[in-house]
Order: sequence, then C-alpha cells, then structure tokens
Amino acid sequence: MQPLVEKGNIFEVTKLFKALSDETRMKIAYALTLEEELCVCDVANIVGATTATASHHLRHLKSIGLAKYRKEGKLVYYSLDDDHVKQLIHIAFEHQQEVSSR
Repeated sequence: MQPLVEKGNIFEVTKLFKALSDETRMKIAYALTLEEELCVCDVANIVGATTATASHHLRHLKSIGLAKYRKEGKLVYYSLDDDHVKQLIHIAFEHQQEVSSR
C-alpha cells in the first residue's frame, strides 16, 4: 500500500499550519479573508500591532505561500494567495463554532 502523501508534502503542509498557529498571523489571515487586500498599516491597525510587527508576519505568510503582495509607490498591499487559503481559514472558524456550540 502506498502512503497517501509523500513526506515532503507533509512537511510543507505542516509549515502552513504552524504559520497559522500564531495568533497574530491568524488574525492577519482572517482579516485578509474579509478584505480583498490591505496595506501593512491597515493590517497593523486591525490586529493591534505595530507596523513593523505586522510587516514581519505578512512577510512570513508570503514566504510560505499563504499571502502575496503588490507595491504601489511606497505602500505595500497584501492579499491571500488564492481562494484555497480563504476556504481553509473559513472552514477552521466554522469548525470552531460547531465545536464550541456542542
């Protein structure tokens, strides 16, 4: 019997979940599910962090493929990489609501 997924794939998926296990990064990812894109300063304001902290976490989300960015002048706008990321976050919140209502 073949394994369902290869070890390398497991490692990459683990990195994704580790990134989202950080409270600030999850807040940022959730905020990006609600808005198409946000500048770093808006993300910082929404999650109650400094611009430097928000920027650090956004770069981490980008480095593992959860977020992408575009520059417009001096501003950097972030968005989720694709709809799969948005679905993953929404499913996690839906599951938590179901579990907490039991």
